[in-house]
Amino acid sequence: MARTIDATHNAAREHANAEQSLGVIHCFHCQQPVPRGVSLSVEISGSEQPMCCYGCHSVASTIVDQGLTHFYKYRETKPGELPLIPEELLALDADLVRYDDPDIQREFVYADGSAQTATLAIEGMTCAACAWLIERQLQHLQGIRKVVVNSATERVQVEWDAEQTRLSDVLRAIHQVGYKALPFQQADLEASFEKKRRGYIRRLGVAGIASMQTMMVAFGLYFDDIDDTTRLYFWWLSLLFTAPVIVYSCQPFFVNAIKALRSRTLNMDVPVALAMFVAFVASFYATVTDTGDVYYECVTMFAFFLLSGRFLEMQARHKAVANAANLMKLIPAIAERQAENDWQQVMVKYLEPGDVIRVRPGDTIPADGELLDTQAWCDEALLTGESRPVQKQQFETLYAGSINQDSPIMLRITATRQNTLLSGIIAMQDSALEQKPKFVRFADVVSRYFVAATLIISTLTLVSWYFIDPSKAFWVTLAVLVATCPCALSLAAPTAMSGAVSRLNRAGILIKHAVLLEALPKIKTMCVDKTGTLTKGKFSIVAHHIHARTDESAVFTIAASMESYSEHPLAKPFQRLAATEPVSDVTNAMGAGIAGTYNKQPYRMGSLAFIQELHPNFAPQLSKANVFLANDEQVLAEWQVDDEVRKDAQQTIAWYQQRGIDIVMLTGDSALRAEKLAAELGIHDVRSGLKPQDKLLHLQQIQTNGPVMMVGDGLNDGPVLAGADGSVTFASGSDLAQSGSDVVILTGELAGLRRLYETALLTRKVIRQNFTWALGYNLVILPMAVTGHVGPLWAMLGMSMSSLIVMANSLRLMRDVD
Repeated sequence: MARTIDATHNAAREHANAEQSLGVIHCFHCQQPVPRGVSLSVEISGSEQPMCCYGCHSVASTIVDQGLTHFYKYRETKPGELPLIPEELLALDADLVRYDDPDIQREFVYADGSAQTATLAIEGMTCAACAWLIERQLQHLQGIRKVVVNSATERVQVEWDAEQTRLSDVLRAIHQVGYKALPFQQADLEASFEKKRRGYIRRLGVAGIASMQTMMVAFGLYFDDIDDTTRLYFWWLSLLFTAPVIVYSCQPFFVNAIKALRSRTLNMDVPVALAMFVAFVASFYATVTDTGDVYYECVTMFAFFLLSGRFLEMQARHKAVANAANLMKLIPAIAERQAENDWQQVMVKYLEPGDVIRVRPGDTIPADGELLDTQAWCDEALLTGESRPVQKQQFETLYAGSINQDSPIMLRITATRQNTLLSGIIAMQDSALEQKPKFVRFADVVSRYFVAATLIISTLTLVSWYFIDPSKAFWVTLAVLVATCPCALSLAAPTAMSGAVSRLNRAGILIKHAVLLEALPKIKTMCVDKTGTLTKGKFSIVAHHIHARTDESAVFTIAASMESYSEHPLAKPFQRLAATEPVSDVTNAMGAGIAGTYNKQPYRMGSLAFIQELHPNFAPQLSKANVFLANDEQVLAEWQVDDEVRKDAQQTIAWYQQRGIDIVMLTGDSALRAEKLAAELGIHDVRSGLKPQDKLLHLQQIQTNGPVMMVGDGLNDGPVLAGADGSVTFASGSDLAQSGSDVVILTGELAGLRRLYETALLTRKVIRQNFTWALGYNLVILPMAVTGHVGPLWAMLGMSMSSLIVMANSLRLMRDVD
């Protein structure tokens, strides 16, 4: 390959020399000949430079606009030459191109037409400055629609136009700024974490052993009566122990600092690396020349403290984001798929919609599908947090991650891989973690400028102490560099957000837009829909009464059999009461009921008026009964069938009202039904008979008094949910993907609104505490370090403890909820 490249370059040089002799004009950007008749140019560094085409003209203009003209200054190619590409870069490029294969992308890319979205795992990212650099790099790439980088999870979510750019281009752009990026796979999270954890342990071990040895040697150097030969021997011994720490243990800090400086930005590893490098170089010089002082124990202890803090931070961050990966671990790798005459075992990733699979009792369902058997009992605790098994009827959807509790069942696959409910839940968690509310963006900006301020203050400190007491100048400057590293500040908000999202997910509450956690404590009014929100949105039997001398099971069988011939919505709950039997001479009376002959005896079932045609003097025992069953002799039973109110609706409404939040019902239902439910739940402001656009107008009117949160069913409340300052829906299955709300509650309980509000308040409290501690610590330690009252060792300990306190405080959000 090297010979081929060299031959190509030689030929290019000969061709370039020939062109120069003919007076050919070359494009300043690509350095290819400019075609005749083309008169395009771009002003670069004060001079107009020729361009060969509109493509080069556009790219060169972008380079100038972004202030990157140094690209032209330092490039090494001449007109007509092809840039020499190292073999390792060619190999890397070939590896990245593989990810453009559609079959490979099916595992991790979500496609919606030409718009494609993927989550990438980033190696080497340590702080908010790294995230900013990657985000800036990708935003300059053509076809990129959205970039969200999260330093806490070390991931980036990218959305691009497949017609303008490729995934390999995105990966290559990240590699160009010094970071390794690969498609994020939940299954690989644990392996990646374990690899990183072992690396930290090895580096910690080296730094720990070295710090103990150098501290022992330093203790011996404290004695004044030590002779020069012994002192120099101890210095060389300390150098022997410190060298592996600098070369191996401190490698991540130096690498990340160099990346930042090459990209003309600053991260929190810059002052850290500078402090350790300067201290080691000064000590090495003193050892070689046998003059001055050494600081080997400071270097090793600093490395040990800093690595310890980073290790504990990594553990805490992993705990906050590993829940989704643990969900994916429970999905089986093998499924039983129906073949022509038998069942065959296949990899789950090869299942396709339409396949029929069999799931044995106790096994986890591998993909979303509709139930083909009559009924099934499933444990959906993994998805919704509901501990009790859920009964599923024929043709209902069962979800990947649920556990079959009863007999073997058969499913017809409806969704696989990225399209399952479980994948949707995980994607929502990732999306929430990767978003940046205002306080997170504030922390990113402050920490980035704080590093610059630290370097400036350190320089001024060095100059000042050089005139005050030159012997202390180096010690004091080193203490300033170490003590004021903004590690705690950069961790203050992202770690708290990760803990809050994880806490809510475990309670069956999915955050789609993390900004709601910032907005929720400011809410003044909560608007609620009626059907599907305060009620369950489907008819059910609320109460029933069986008249004397009637067998209940026989009545249920008759009712189920009669209503199996009806299409009325009120008939649905009865069809699940019992097994049905044939009914003859069936007659449907529109809006009244159904009549038929069961077991050679006539029955009718329906409204009170329909029954009173047979029994005029009948009076119901249940005041709210609306469905009755009777034969020619007597009325057998009566039922109250209604849209059942959620059991915790009244308590949740009262809880919000106690906190000064106004409750408004916005519903399309009739005034009579709305007022009746509002009176039952204690809601005083009711606005009924509203169309979706009417709800939005009322919401906008209410917003004049302050921020509003809307709670709706997510199906016909789209406009009002989008217009609210915060929105919540109750959804599951396909509704999850359709919902445009900020939060989706999977448990079906209004108590989730209470947990959401409490978590938002706690998150705000924790973030404020973190900021107060991080900023307060730096404001206190900085003057003490500048004035020489804090030595480097205490500065190292203080900086590490500051970060650990912030992490420990954020971990409070990880505690299990009731």
